[in-house]
Amino acid sequence: MNSLKKILGYIWMLLAPVVIILLVTGAWMNIDAASKKDINQPVPWVIIISIFTPIAIGLFIFGYYCVKGEYSRLPQKSNDVL
Repeated sequence: MNSLKKILGYIWMLLAPVVIILLVTGAWMNIDAASKKDINQPVPWVIIISIFTPIAIGLFIFGYYCVKGEYSRLPQKSNDVL
């Protein structure tokens, strides 16, 4: 189970920058000043990217802790948390 956690940690660490890159490239390709559609305006893209960037950073941190082995021993009682 710990090896599965480490593998998934690497996947999450790779997935976080990929998601941000895909969002920025999608914004770059779709923003057009001449178009009237909502998807072609920069404001929705700025909102979407600003919301998903902290989520991706948190995903990367979670993957880092998985690779580091922080989740290999889970507490059994509430006293183990402290």
